[in-house]
Amino acid sequence: MKRRYSLVTAIVVIIAAMLITGCSAGTGGNQDGTYNFKIGHVTKESHIWHQTALKFGEELEKLSDGRMTVTVYPSSQLGLEKDMVQQLETGSIDFGFLTNGYMSTRQESLNAWFLPFVFNSLEDAVKLRESKPAKEMLAELESQGLIGLDFIFAGNRHVLLRNGHISSMKDLSGKKIRIIGSPVFQTFWDRTGAGPTAMPLSEVYTSLQTGVIDGMDIDLDALVTEKYYETAKYLTLTNHATFPAVIVMGKKSFESLSPEDQEIVKEAMKTAVDWGVKESLKREKENLDTVKKAGVKVQKLKDVSSFEEVRANVINTFSEKSPIIKEFLQEIE
Repeated sequence: MKRRYSLVTAIVVIIAAMLITGCSAGTGGNQDGTYNFKIGHVTKESHIWHQTALKFGEELEKLSDGRMTVTVYPSSQLGLEKDMVQQLETGSIDFGFLTNGYMSTRQESLNAWFLPFVFNSLEDAVKLRESKPAKEMLAELESQGLIGLDFIFAGNRHVLLRNGHISSMKDLSGKKIRIIGSPVFQTFWDRTGAGPTAMPLSEVYTSLQTGVIDGMDIDLDALVTEKYYETAKYLTLTNHATFPAVIVMGKKSFESLSPEDQEIVKEAMKTAVDWGVKESLKREKENLDTVKKAGVKVQKLKDVSSFEEVRANVINTFSEKSPIIKEFLQEIE
């Protein structure tokens, strides 16, 4: 009987030890200190965000001497962004490249990136990536169980229509325009007199093709990646907003790492995003050349001043909602 009791006790001790060592390895980690992290995002594999995630994996593996690797899940394979945030909070996945469109519905300060007509070009936008208010936006994410690491850009936003260009704001009146689901975008497009319609990217191609929508608010990388130029041939370069992704790591995953490994993650991500930002700027020109060769008629917005009253109203509305937005605007000025 004693032998049986001792055997049971030994088994319990062994299982407890295994659980303890397993927990100490952290989310995504193994007992030998190796990690295979999961990264989720919504874009296709050809998109710059996916390429930047792969670059991060390369840098991480190099800096950790092969102890850390990543598996990237593109095209919403891990669910919608709200699902991915839940998985990040629980530690089911480790990193997310999350659209600022979705994240701005969760955190007020992120709406700063979408204020209309504050960036003349993508170059202007990326200069703000390492500004003090941008870092404050990332720091605020910790209250949601996320560690904000950086911003990566897809390009500035323009207007693609099935028929005709826009020369001034009045040309948008009554047009059904697909927008991303963001407070700033909804407010801005409502005030232009257009009919803003939020819908998933997966529905946009067919909606353009069938005339359910007249056009869309779009960046050039998504325009080329999703091939919307096949169903809409009129692109007006408006530069009315920029479009970043917010790169985050789940707080649970981050805190499971040693301080040394946390620094490796940060360094690898910075190197990858520095590369990705340069690629984004390069792609902005290449993507424009691609759509022109595809037969898209491209024209610059002629009368930017027609948007001035709407621009001022939107900026005033949202700058009152967050001191970080006010600080961000001061940085731009």
